[in-house]
Amino acid sequence: MIQHDVDGVRIDYGGETIPGPAFDPSHPASVPAPSSSSAFRPVMPSRQIVERQPRMLDFRVEYRDRNVDVVLEDSCTVGEIKQILENELQIPVSKMLLKGWKTGDVEDSTVLKSLHLPKNNSLYVLTPDLPPPSSSSHAGALQESLNQNFMLIITHREVQREYNLNFSGSSTIQEVKRNVYDLTSIPVRHQLWEGWPTSATDDSMCLAESGLSYPCHRLTVGRRASPAQTREQSEEQSTDVHMVSDSDGDDFEDASEFGVDDGEVFGMTSSALRKSPMMPENAENEGDALLQFTAEFSSRYGDCHPVFFIGSLEAAFQEAFYVKARDRKLLAIYLHHDESVLTNVFCSQMLCAESIVSYLSQNFITWAWDLTKDANRARFLTMCNRHFGSVVAQTIRTQKTDQFPLFLIIMGKRSSNEVLNVIQGNTTVDELMMRLMAAMEIFTAQQQEDIKDEDEREARENVKREQDEAYRLSLEADRAKREAHEREMAEQFRLEQIRKEQEEEREAIRLSLEQALPPEPKEENAEPVSKLRIRTPSGEFLERRFLASNKLQIVFDFVASKGFPWDEFKLLSTFPRRDMKQPRYREEKKLDRGLGKPKDTKSRNAWPKFT
Repeated sequence: MIQHDVDGVRIDYGGETIPGPAFDPSHPASVPAPSSSSAFRPVMPSRQIVERQPRMLDFRVEYRDRNVDVVLEDSCTVGEIKQILENELQIPVSKMLLKGWKTGDVEDSTVLKSLHLPKNNSLYVLTPDLPPPSSSSHAGALQESLNQNFMLIITHREVQREYNLNFSGSSTIQEVKRNVYDLTSIPVRHQLWEGWPTSATDDSMCLAESGLSYPCHRLTVGRRASPAQTREQSEEQSTDVHMVSDSDGDDFEDASEFGVDDGEVFGMTSSALRKSPMMPENAENEGDALLQFTAEFSSRYGDCHPVFFIGSLEAAFQEAFYVKARDRKLLAIYLHHDESVLTNVFCSQMLCAESIVSYLSQNFITWAWDLTKDANRARFLTMCNRHFGSVVAQTIRTQKTDQFPLFLIIMGKRSSNEVLNVIQGNTTVDELMMRLMAAMEIFTAQQQEDIKDEDEREARENVKREQDEAYRLSLEADRAKREAHEREMAEQFRLEQIRKEQEEEREAIRLSLEQALPPEPKEENAEPVSKLRIRTPSGEFLERRFLASNKLQIVFDFVASKGFPWDEFKLLSTFPRRDMKQPRYREEKKLDRGLGKPKDTKSRNAWPKFT
């Protein structure tokens, strides 16, 4: 048998069995100090006669913003891991809680092999007795913490039930409490907490800056004791930090802490307050919800109250902002919460004061919403995020219950909506009036600028409209002239066509008459011949010989064949003056009967006048 000492551990070679390495927690020399963030347990040299190869386990240990890798044999103990971490993290073993074991908390003497651990393991270190480290780069560390996730192991004291909840570092303590309310049905103001760090003094504080242990922190929550017990224990527990939401003002305290129920303070029981909700939960139509809100508000606080706008928030925007600048008003959003101890005082003594009601009616559009129900609260936060941005939504989300009711003063500023003021419920009538008037002064100054800009814009638009109208009239006049000219040309063309057709028709008639005339007789003719000389209106003369036996119609046809239709002209004899178109002459069948018997039967000159 060969004996060999390695770092104070004796190993025998040559026997049938080889005992595992022994560890003495009181002997710090048995664990060498690592030189980096990764520490390794010395591995004993192996021989062919060794029956079992030691199993190595990998551990990643998280502590705040550091990760330490530890590799050990499964024959080592939990205490050895803590000693390695003591050298790496400079944290005494006595102040260190090593968490993350699958089987729950383990003792330092527990051998790793007995825990049946996998090859790779994740653990974390808690130091509840050590204050959080201070650093010059606190801002950078805080920003990094905001992006981290915290696991809160919250124990419900009454039912002994444990909840593992993950929250981002940017979540607030108020959000944690509201989530716990959903799980335990304990209202936020009735929650009694244990385990919050002493630096966590405000519910609006985010988890990253509250001093919680990362990545895991244990808390305990229970229901606040009865009023009598609370009164007896108030002095003993005055130094404890329970993170109960309180009002910012000193005039209003949580009545349950002094043994008086909220309903007794304001002359009504808690059941009466919740008997008829101000607004139905999950209302599909905002207008219907506001109708119920107005009716319930009147039944509780009387008819002297602001006139609440009935309709959606978008409709209220249209009524207040999207009108002419002279008609615009501020928008006041009243956020109601039945669980706040300030609600009844604010509504009955301030919101229903005649001076406040009158001022709001003259200068504001007032819209209301009830945040008592979680569904209605979530719905309003969604509307708020859409219309005002995430900053305003986050501000309302982090408001404590006893800071309600809230009064939001909104001003429509060009393309955006600006929140001028957020008025909490712990105020007085005079202070409320002063803040409303201050908001009105800001709005009036902005309104005057808007009126001026609107007047200038309207003046420019009027000039442009006048120019456009003049241009339109000019175009219409030009179009009318063009159309009149076109009509005139069309009429001229039509008349010309008619004239041409008439001329063609007259020419055709003239030619037919000319062709139908009997041949002109010669001067020497066996029958008596009359020679007619006819003067035209232009002074020219037409001469032709006719037989005395010819009908007078032939003379008319002759004259018509020369372009003087008998229906347009008169044929007159000179002496005696007679109108040949008269029926008694036209009916004469022979020329000598119509014009008179000639003296010379051979030839006769007549001088009829043609007009």
